[in-house]
Amino acid sequence: MTTTGEGVASGTFTPRPGAAPLSRMIRAQAALETRMLLRNGEQLLLTVVIPTLLLVLFSAVDIVDTGSGKPVDFLAPGVLALAVMSTAFTGQAIATGFERRYGVLKRLAVSPLPRWALMTAKTCAVLVTEVLQTVLLTVIALALGWSPQGSPVPVLLLLVLGTAAFSGLGLLMAGTLKAEATLAAANLVFLLLLVGGGVIVPLAKFPAAAQTVLQFLPVSALSDGLRDVLQHGTGMPWTDLGILAVWAVLGLGAAAKFFRWE
Repeated sequence: MTTTGEGVASGTFTPRPGAAPLSRMIRAQAALETRMLLRNGEQLLLTVVIPTLLLVLFSAVDIVDTGSGKPVDFLAPGVLALAVMSTAFTGQAIATGFERRYGVLKRLAVSPLPRWALMTAKTCAVLVTEVLQTVLLTVIALALGWSPQGSPVPVLLLLVLGTAAFSGLGLLMAGTLKAEATLAAANLVFLLLLVGGGVIVPLAKFPAAAQTVLQFLPVSALSDGLRDVLQHGTGMPWTDLGILAVWAVLGLGAAAKFFRWE
């Protein structure tokens, strides 16, 4: 280390002001978002408690006619789809909506972290939470006698596209509605899709006209695709993947265009 004429040290300990590398900022923000997500009681209710209770209850009690075979073989894929929706859509919409209301997003928007990187960090937090959900629900389903079939590759593709679709829709809602409206709408959509999205009640139980519409919902495509692979051992569910891809493009595109940070 050397000393300048003004007596200011330079060399090894010279300050280097500036933003951290972008990858490090994204990792730090993603870790923060994950901790906040897992510490939120309402989020845990949506992401862990409700899917687990539904899986255990409807597997143990013959309430809904799920067709031939063990009820858990039908229910487990649907509950996995519900877990993705609860985290990527409902939970993320509510949390982001209130962050927007309280000015958190406005402050983060002027930080060195780019806006797209902030959304990337939020998506990473969603993915980490979904991994934990999937592991927990899989263990419970296996304990209940679940016998999954098929290849993990189409399952992974379905979960990734489902996450992208629901994330786009959740961010669109959070970025365009007031926080209170987002809270009410997100929970309402969650309940409606739980009932009419083929998660617990098979779509075949609905009238033919309703089935034509319901099969194109993202949660229906995700639950049906997972069920085709994990219950029936089919190959790549291209139709369901296509539906999810369309929802993902539309949702993320609309969120990028219409999201308001203030």
